[in-house]
Amino acid sequence: MESLPIPDELLAEIFLRLPSPADLARVSAACVSFRRGAADRAFLRQYRKLHPAPLLGFLDYRGVFNPADPPHSSVPAARAAALAADFSFSFLPGLTADWEVQDVCGPLLRNIDVGIVLAELVVCDPLHRRCLMLPPIPADLAPSVEDPLWRTRCYCAFLASSEDDDEETSFSVIWMAECVKKVVAFVFSSSTGQWRAASSQSWSNLFDGMLSSTGHIRFHCRHYANGCFYWETALNENLLVLDTQRMEFSRADKPDEASGGAIDCINIGIVEAGEGGLGMFVRVHMTSDLTYYTLRQEIGGSSSKWHKEKTVSLGSRYTLVGSRGSYLFLHRLGSSALE
Repeated sequence: MESLPIPDELLAEIFLRLPSPADLARVSAACVSFRRGAADRAFLRQYRKLHPAPLLGFLDYRGVFNPADPPHSSVPAARAAALAADFSFSFLPGLTADWEVQDVCGPLLRNIDVGIVLAELVVCDPLHRRCLMLPPIPADLAPSVEDPLWRTRCYCAFLASSEDDDEETSFSVIWMAECVKKVVAFVFSSSTGQWRAASSQSWSNLFDGMLSSTGHIRFHCRHYANGCFYWETALNENLLVLDTQRMEFSRADKPDEASGGAIDCINIGIVEAGEGGLGMFVRVHMTSDLTYYTLRQEIGGSSSKWHKEKTVSLGSRYTLVGSRGSYLFLHRLGSSALE
């Protein structure tokens, strides 16, 4: 008697529980129905959310790739990437010295010898030594960048998760400018090959009643979690937020411990806390404590509040240098490695 075929819905639930993409690849090779189920786009979107790409390493300020070290589980893949990839970007058009890394999730680079709005941007794949030059931001969008601050450093460009089904080959690039009276963002989609206006908000609307005599906000230290980018601001109590799904700017509060005082005296790292939740690590300068908070919705209300979950002692030799997704990056003084 032949066994009944496994329903597609049950097969997907089984595959979602496989611990790694390598296990999924091995299982999908077993038969045609398994291969078809593993290749389904809806299933792959779910699987990638549960099993994000492993951390292979980081590109430091010198442009040197530092692969993950033991006991990290991605050490074999990281070493293979270090051998195969060209992190000197010798395959880029023109001289390598003409380009400056803007983001390392692609990575994304810009030409340092061009103007403010009409910047040359290229997204490249160092593993396969290929790149795509983005078209310039259209002239009809440029006038919205009024009175940019710090004329050579008024903007930043970075990669964002694509809304396209084919996440392996599609991407989005966000170009954001800080102006005297507002913040402006444009977005490029690899699916359309075009730039469009994404969002624009005045500082007075975002930070009503909080502005200094200059009327604008300085932001820095970009974080990313759950489809949103976060920037620390000169108003140390608040974060500037860009929701990449709605393409809207907003303001968010920080925990009391992370607010007030000089901004360079407090380190924070924003991370994904599971099931769409948001977490924040806070380390106050000259202390050895690292405190973890999660953002929870208040019972019976629509507002959310930061709750302290745990405090651990790091020792005075550690400093918090960044975060991405569910990863928190720490630097040990006297060491060349991140942990």
